[in-house]
Amino acid sequence: MKAFALLASSVALATGAMVALTPGQLIGTAQAAEGMSIPASAAKARESGLKTAVLAGGCFWGLEAVFEHVNGVKKVVSGYAGGSQSTASYDRVGRGDTGHAESIRITYDPSTIRYDQLLRIFFSVAHDPTQVGGQVPDRGSEYRSLIVPQSKEQLRVAQAYIAQLNKAQTFGKPIATEVATGKPFYLAEDYHQNFAKKNPNHPYITRWDAPKVAALKRIWPGVYSSSPAA
Repeated sequence: MKAFALLASSVALATGAMVALTPGQLIGTAQAAEGMSIPASAAKARESGLKTAVLAGGCFWGLEAVFEHVNGVKKVVSGYAGGSQSTASYDRVGRGDTGHAESIRITYDPSTIRYDQLLRIFFSVAHDPTQVGGQVPDRGSEYRSLIVPQSKEQLRVAQAYIAQLNKAQTFGKPIATEVATGKPFYLAEDYHQNFAKKNPNHPYITRWDAPKVAALKRIWPGVYSSSPAA
């Protein structure tokens, strides 16, 4: 999130001021507020031992907030994926020309939560995977929907699940999520880590991210944890 540049518009949204959104953006807004119950993946991940997943879809604050409330998730950190180490900083990524996307790295226990189940949460309540060029209210390639598989098994599951959801026309339009292998993850600055946990009353968090956590609890109560991961 362009936290400081967009703070005024975030405050306006939080206070109910009128903000013009396109029809496509309204869909994304509704999903952020309500979430979606979508089919489980027919491709079940086969993993053992602690694993990591790297996902991107809008501001990393919101993704982190959602996944730290998932049972079986041990740790979530915010960072950048898709570009080089030399451009992996918040100010540089914000220019939109680095190839990076604001991302999170999830450490999880597959015996409690499988990779395909993480993707179900990712597609259903964490963001709108049909949005191109960002996520409402943030626009730019650094906010695009992206999966960076950490293994051949994760690649298999991600590709199969996207194909399944597209075939079923689950979202009414194609999934725009990019699947890219071999992209290193770089840790974001300290002040971005656990941002929602540390700043629960920040206007951006209350308007865009708290509803996603509420949707997780409502739609997937079996995986929701009231005690957030580190």
